[in-house]
Amino acid sequence: MKDKLDLKFTGGKVRSGSSSSRRRCVKVWFVRLSSSILLWTGLIQLMAIGELWHPHLPTCFDRSHHHFATSSSSAAFSSSNASSSIVGGVAQFSIHGEKAASSPPALLPLRVYKNNGYLTVSCNGGLNQMRAAICDMVTIARFLNLTLVVPELDKTSFWADPSDFGDIFNVKHFINSLRDEVHIVKSLPKKLHRKLRSTSFSMPPVSWSNEKYYLKQILPLFHKYKVIHFNKTDSRLANNGLPLELQMLRCRVNYQALRFTPHIEALGRKLVSMLRESGFFVVLHLRYEMDMLAFSGCTNGCSEAETAELTRMRYAYPWWKEKEIDSEQKRLEGLCPLTPEETALVLKALGFEKDTLIYIASGEIYGGERRLASLRAAYPKIVRKEMLLSPDELKPFLNHSTQMAALDYLVAIESDVFVPSYDGNMAKLVEGHRRYLGFRKTAQLDRRELVELIDMHRNNTLTWDEFLDAVRRVHRQRIGQPTKRKVIAERPKEEDYFYANPEECLGSSSMTEAVYGGDDDLRVFNT
Repeated sequence: MKDKLDLKFTGGKVRSGSSSSRRRCVKVWFVRLSSSILLWTGLIQLMAIGELWHPHLPTCFDRSHHHFATSSSSAAFSSSNASSSIVGGVAQFSIHGEKAASSPPALLPLRVYKNNGYLTVSCNGGLNQMRAAICDMVTIARFLNLTLVVPELDKTSFWADPSDFGDIFNVKHFINSLRDEVHIVKSLPKKLHRKLRSTSFSMPPVSWSNEKYYLKQILPLFHKYKVIHFNKTDSRLANNGLPLELQMLRCRVNYQALRFTPHIEALGRKLVSMLRESGFFVVLHLRYEMDMLAFSGCTNGCSEAETAELTRMRYAYPWWKEKEIDSEQKRLEGLCPLTPEETALVLKALGFEKDTLIYIASGEIYGGERRLASLRAAYPKIVRKEMLLSPDELKPFLNHSTQMAALDYLVAIESDVFVPSYDGNMAKLVEGHRRYLGFRKTAQLDRRELVELIDMHRNNTLTWDEFLDAVRRVHRQRIGQPTKRKVIAERPKEEDYFYANPEECLGSSSMTEAVYGGDDDLRVFNT
């Protein structure tokens, strides 16, 4: 054994024969490595040459949207009592509160395209304002062949909610469900992070812009900077005049890709199940909250001290541009949310019985129980999520108003009737989602007509029966039926909002008779 060892080692050094063998091994390894590098380099070059045969600028979508168009149309015309299952992506539960049984969806094929840059965005506003913005940003990224970084959510608004995107929406589902259209990443690559320290570029796109604006003015900026940050995202795409493919993608993002987190969906299912135990229920979005009253300058029914408090708040937010506001004039123009007292009169006139179960979807009502007294007297069966869920269930949501709003959203799209007292962002997006789920009944209240009728009834110009007839007549064609969006090309803010009526995704408007039966009964909303 000693002799054999001496043949291999002398003084701990490798002998020349063994050294030569090692060198041969290294040469073989080096040749193999060099060959692999050459092969991969050649493959990459071939792929690059292949790209020359395809345009890098955005064109019409190269993927068929037939699968989405079919699913959205069938969902729109399904019965309002059918399980919503995964239709719409957000409500993964039936209206009876039972979780829809479904196998995990197959992973969509990854879309391969020449990346023109990275888009980062900071959404502004509340849950539903940000929700619509996210849909627009995905659509813009798809049209310009960009990589989208998961959006940042507003943490500086009135609610000061610290929630991130992943605290509200299912990030994995969001990325995977759109991978055949746009590449979405959780963060920028590290090398770009370092580069952005000296070359960052941030801007707000022009509001209500069409695809030509993004193609001609925004895409060249990506060629220059590679990464652009949009610091405002609300209403950055036009309501009308966009290619059908873009409108359909906005719907796909909104109703399929933006699914809430499992925890939020689970509590949403529980709330709906508890309400369904009583049968018919109405969701009232009572937008009589401090921020809305301060922003709009609407102080009808408020004390002098409350009016002063709301005025101070309005001046405290510099981005609220309107400061001096005539509250009464605004009310007469229909620009104020209905008060709880006015809402009680309207609900009675629309035919809701005293024993109707009403779920109030909102934050804290300004004035508290004092302002709710007349509404509660008219409808004793008023509930809120805080009354239905235990403190332990709600504890994770405390100081997270956006997550609270997500619970209300889930209940609102599943209710028998949805009644918003103001046409804000939640009212609009819930209305559009309910249209998508089968034109479920939504009260599109004409506040300008209503406040005039209410005042006439209060000063005895109209009897109760006359008031009732007038209210029902005004709203007979305002219950969420299929209808065309109003287009005012030169005044996009006054157009009907795309997300309130995404008609391109809903199919023919000839379903009016089939959905509502053409009934002339004045009891418009009750079953």
